[in-house]
Amino acid sequence: MPNRLSNETSPYLLQHANNPVDWYPWGQEALDRAKAEDRPILLSVGYSACHWCHVMERESFENPEIAAQMNDGFVSIKVDREERPDIDSIYMTAVQAMTGRGGWPMTVFLTPDGKPFYGGTYFPPDDRGGMPAFPRVLAALSDAYANDRENVVKTTEQLIERMEQMASVNTGTGIPMTEEVLHQAFSGISGDFDDRYGGIGIQPKFPQPMTYEFLLRYYLRTENADALEMVELTLERMAKGGIYDQIGGGFHRYSTDTFWLVPHFEKMLYDNALLVQLYLHAHQVTGKPMYRRIVEETLAYVTREMTAPEGGFYSAQDADSEGVEGKFFVWLPQDIQEIIGDDDAEIVNQYYGVTPHGNFEGRNILHVTMDAGNLARDENLTADEFDKLISRTKKKLLEVRSQRVAPQRDDKVLTSWNGMMLRAFAEAGAVLGIREYVEIAEQNAKFLLDSMVKGGRVLRTYKAGPDGAHAPGEAKLNGYLEDYAFLIDGLLALHEASFGQRWLTEAIRLGRDMVELFWDDATGQFYDTGHDHETLVVRPRDFSDNAIPSGSSMASGVLLRLAIITDDQGLRDKAIAGLQSVRDVMTSYPTGSGNWLGDLDFLLSTPKEIVIVGSPDDQQTGDLCREVFRHHIANRIFLGVAHAEDVKSAQEIPLLQDRVMVGGKPTAYVCENYVCNLPVTDPAELAKQLVD
Repeated sequence: MPNRLSNETSPYLLQHANNPVDWYPWGQEALDRAKAEDRPILLSVGYSACHWCHVMERESFENPEIAAQMNDGFVSIKVDREERPDIDSIYMTAVQAMTGRGGWPMTVFLTPDGKPFYGGTYFPPDDRGGMPAFPRVLAALSDAYANDRENVVKTTEQLIERMEQMASVNTGTGIPMTEEVLHQAFSGISGDFDDRYGGIGIQPKFPQPMTYEFLLRYYLRTENADALEMVELTLERMAKGGIYDQIGGGFHRYSTDTFWLVPHFEKMLYDNALLVQLYLHAHQVTGKPMYRRIVEETLAYVTREMTAPEGGFYSAQDADSEGVEGKFFVWLPQDIQEIIGDDDAEIVNQYYGVTPHGNFEGRNILHVTMDAGNLARDENLTADEFDKLISRTKKKLLEVRSQRVAPQRDDKVLTSWNGMMLRAFAEAGAVLGIREYVEIAEQNAKFLLDSMVKGGRVLRTYKAGPDGAHAPGEAKLNGYLEDYAFLIDGLLALHEASFGQRWLTEAIRLGRDMVELFWDDATGQFYDTGHDHETLVVRPRDFSDNAIPSGSSMASGVLLRLAIITDDQGLRDKAIAGLQSVRDVMTSYPTGSGNWLGDLDFLLSTPKEIVIVGSPDDQQTGDLCREVFRHHIANRIFLGVAHAEDVKSAQEIPLLQDRVMVGGKPTAYVCENYVCNLPVTDPAELAKQLVD
């Protein structure tokens, strides 16, 4: 019999809708019942692509005896951490304070007023590997709540105090933020870098794109060749490893080993959005075609498998298919031989390291093990012939693989993650000159603004109706700081790629709304939840750039740019206050501050202020734009005015005032601190001004 989760839209919650557990979604109904019956709350937090979440469901939540124990002693609440990052952040802080570590599934026991008194991550159904059996945990905590209430209350008070301390901010050390912060951060990253295989640390290895974005910036600022070498080694190793889907494109979540070979097979939208941007920037800096290939293959994957008919981007793909992790992605040698023939298979199997004994549970994760040039020479092929062979056989393998039982897809649409991919498509379209990418970005932006913004308020999550695009979908839950910041970032990138004034106007409006909803004057920082959000045990603030940039670091970054666009010193002051509050974190924990470091690099620079006036469909306008996008100018503002009717509305934006075409030709203006060079119509002259 379905439980209350059957009325939810989250695919993760719907996975649990037929559990014998009497699950509630997070909400007042569950909290009221816990208070009325004086029962503790069992909070379980996970997400759809989480392997161990599925394991705990099969072992415990589908077990009638364990479910009965949960139903008898607790009010059980299931939360999708991707829909409710606030709940996840608050109680993950508690679990980390209690255990020193975190992860998912997260299991937390709360008093009826939501205060935590015990927690952990995965619990097995029986004692195993030093972990207590889940039924034993349930019995102990039910007894403690009933018979040792004094200690429970004491524990909650201590935890809440600790959580509030962890959510507090340093309102400023008083030490100036100078380039020395960047140097110290680079030194710290260098000390953790694996100079043999790339990446940070030993294993597991996560992509951490913000760290490498900072290293690219550091290289451009200092010309330190080591910074670029660290980026290139990592990007090359990832692109050749099993963490990259060699057949279908796109990156898996992380590598379980130090070599980037065996991934955790889930694919997340945010990883691929951030890595597209990173590889694109590396292509701009180095000109290497491999980086462009990875961008195009990854965006092809997103277009093919992760794009909804309405224009939104889906959230994730599971690691498992048919109950087996990675089954969809691995190969036997004979599989490849049957599909592409013995002659091609001999070359392909060498190239991708395919062997009879395999590298993953008797099967093979494809990864590039041989230099393409050397293998081509060994096989008496030209480089062009070899590339065509690999391209041709990849298409055949992908066609056959697509007929396998695919991993489950989490088809909810999250505003913040969509903002990241919006920027990836828009920027790639502009840099690579691929109009299709810009059109995909425009469709996504229209969907987000039309379907995910209601009454001016950005919402968090959207799920299409049961018939997909043919049935009305539902957007719900107030958006968080990250939703505003990433959406603004994506809209600014789309304006650069298309000159669309709507995108710029909406970005400015949302920026002011973001300050109104999330800024805290008392501490000089942002909260992750708006002032119109429900009251929780603490109001969360997460400053770490982890799997994605923190909402606070993204907010500071977009405010720095909006401040220049609008000449609003108040926006700039708030961005600086945010940066000042995490100054010490940037030096002591640089690998968790990559986006903050990028913000600081921007602040310490004198950004180029570039405006181009002219229709984006005009070839001369395109020639000017290509000069802007030819190089990775990390610290710049770029605005466009496309049509005569836009000129009037653009006068409200200080950076666009008095920007007109010269001699009827598309014209570029390059300024610094609003002091401009002479306008130019020749791309060569623009190129000179951009490097001055």
